[in-house]
Amino acid sequence: MNTVKEMPYDEKYAKVVDNMKFDEAFILPFVQKHLGDQAVAELKQLWQEGTIPIPDGASSKEKYEVAYENWIWLAKNIYPFVRKRMGEDGLKKFERAEVEGLIRKNASPALFMLKIIKAFSPGTAFGMTAKQMGYQLQWLTPFSVPELNRNRAVIDIPRCKILDFPDTEDICRIGCYSTYPMWVKEQFKVDMKCNRQGNSCTITLIPSA
Repeated sequence: MNTVKEMPYDEKYAKVVDNMKFDEAFILPFVQKHLGDQAVAELKQLWQEGTIPIPDGASSKEKYEVAYENWIWLAKNIYPFVRKRMGEDGLKKFERAEVEGLIRKNASPALFMLKIIKAFSPGTAFGMTAKQMGYQLQWLTPFSVPELNRNRAVIDIPRCKILDFPDTEDICRIGCYSTYPMWVKEQFKVDMKCNRQGNSCTITLIPSA
């Protein structure tokens, strides 16, 4: 089994907070553009109703768990919100906006260097990308990485943390099965495939052809 450095809870907490800020930063302008100010106010009210305050003096793990539940509330409610008002075509537009937002969020000098490395050694670049993803995505759910080499990476999720919460099918089916694969293919030139069995999932990453 390949070892990927374990992310500490303080960093997991910071990642959740960062991703909530990212979600709000692209979701609210999208809703305002397509549905107007009233819809933005309704969405903010909906989010506020389900947000739990972070307890004073909480440990990093406790902060992470509460913040994670808040992120789930934010994420799981946006899909039916958009679907109800814009239909399935609206969801496709929303998904495209998220992909473009992720690409902007993750653009960096390091990515430029990775592209240079790929030009000379595609296998090395893929291995670096897969290992980095194996670390950065730990805030989402516990998993192991039983295979990681220059041509293939496998992420084994025995029980997805997202699916432990009710009404999270859209996060899985749209976010994990469609949005994230589009993003990593466009930005990192990596094909990502998810194979879900109940609440477990196997994610396979290979270099794009």
